[in-house]
This record gives sequence, C-alpha cells and structure tokens, in this order.
Amino acid sequence: MDKEEFLQKLTELNIKYDDEILAKLDEFYNLLIEWNEKINLTTIIEKKEVYLKHFYDSLTLTKVVNLNGNIKLCDVGSGAGFPGIVLKIFFKDLDIVLVDSLQKRINYLNNVIEKLNLKKIKAVHSRMENYSLLHEEEVDIITARAVANMSTLLEISIKSLKINGNLILMKANCQEEIVNSTKALQELNCKIIKIEKFILPKENSNRTLIVVKKENKTPRKYPRKMDKIKKDPL
Repeated sequence: MDKEEFLQKLTELNIKYDDEILAKLDEFYNLLIEWNEKINLTTIIEKKEVYLKHFYDSLTLTKVVNLNGNIKLCDVGSGAGFPGIVLKIFFKDLDIVLVDSLQKRINYLNNVIEKLNLKKIKAVHSRMENYSLLHEEEVDIITARAVANMSTLLEISIKSLKINGNLILMKANCQEEIVNSTKALQELNCKIIKIEKFILPKENSNRTLIVVKKENKTPRKYPRKMDKIKKDPL
C-alpha cells in the first residue's frame, strides 16, 4: 500500500489527517525499523507492507468504534505499538495505556512516545491479568490485536474495563473462538454486541473485529494467574 492508497483508505474510514500526523507516522516507521534491528518486533519491514498490515490495519478499529473525545483506552500486549501508537497519532485526545509483559518492548515504546512527543500515553511493564487487578473498572475501551485466544483475553483483561465499556478484539478467522467463548462471556457478565468482518485490501486476507460489552462487575475469582500466553497470529 503506497502513500496515496493509504490516504484514500483513511478517507474511506472518515479519519482526518494533516501533515503533522503523516510526518509522525513516517517517523514511527523509521523508529520501528531501527529498533527491529535490536529486538524482534515484526517480520514485516517493507514500508508499503507496514502501511498496509500494521498502520491501516490498526486504524480499521474505527469501523466499530468512535475514537473521538476523551476516552481512556488500554492496548493489551501492545508489542510494536499496534494499534496503540497508531491510534494515538491520529486521535490526540485519547488517553492510552500500552501494556506489555516484555521490558525490551516497553523500552522501545517509551522511546517512540518520547521521539514523537506524544502526550496522554504511557507504556506499562506488566502482564495484563496483574494490571487488571490493580486498575479495576478504569478504562472505557480495551484493544487486543493478535494477542491470544478470545476466552483468555476476556479473563485477563475484563476486570479493568468499566461497566458498559467495550473490549475490541482484532483477529483473522475466529468463528471457533467465538463459539468456545460462550461460557467465559456468561461467567464474566459480558456479551458480544458486534462482529465486523472485512477483507484487508491488496493482500485480501480475512479480518474480524469483535466488540464485547461488559454488562456488570467481574466476579472476584477473575483474573486468575495465567501461564505464558500464546500469541495469536494474524
């Protein structure tokens, strides 16, 4: 996806941008490539591929949620900063917490935040189940892009979500996961309110956005201590 195609897709998503935003996105790309030589952040490094599979893909979140306004958002397993950093670049009023369990990635995220002069955003070194215990019902939206299976994500993150807040899972094919999460949804007082399926342009791969609403308080036994969480590939 070249720059012209990317800007066209932003228009289709009704996302506003200016020269400053686009300059920061380019700088973010350069920092990603620079740090990727030191630590393993992504196998996708060609600029057109990054703009499609990371930048544009992160912004497809706007298909299911309005991100304008003073919203507190937590990005679980933020990794290389997708979608969290990209969302912050485009939506300046968002108050964002990037949670990741690896200190090396936190160092990278903090460097990006500093170099891009981003405000109202911080990177936290923690496992999400631990973060949830310390920050119960604090955030309006939780995002999770290719982090873990749906049941696990519900369990480790839902406690930190405000009642009537939304957990948005960004996945590829996930019909089996949705079916297997029925029990977890019931136990955690949540329900799926929207499933948005679409095709990522150019490469024509499947994408699914699952919006889960928290309807009541999370039972005390959650989140439980987890073993190492397996990454969910896109």
